[in-house]
Amino acid sequence: MKKIIILLIALCPIIGFAQKKNIQKTSFEVEGVCGMCKSRIEKKAFTIKGVKSATWDIPTHQFSVIYDTSKVDLLHIHEEIAAAGHDTPLATAPDDVYANLPMCCLYERKVKE
Repeated sequence: MKKIIILLIALCPIIGFAQKKNIQKTSFEVEGVCGMCKSRIEKKAFTIKGVKSATWDIPTHQFSVIYDTSKVDLLHIHEEIAAAGHDTPLATAPDDVYANLPMCCLYERKVKE
């Protein structure tokens, strides 16, 4: 029994290193205007596999996210946020989704060239 316990203790550091994650932190602008937008953006972010933390600041429109790059890439995060109705620098929300946002959430859309 002692040998098994010693063996398990010896293998713990090896197992821990084998599960190393590729954690990345970044921020980018997400269009929106109110608390409902904040709730929608953050809720959508947490449905994305690999997202560990997500916050959106109303006054600055800055979205900060911590994610595991081995599970999701940054472009996918942009696309998922846009799919919820909020434009990002890399993805535009579909017009029909944007049009169905509550009136208080309709932000002024930037013209993309």
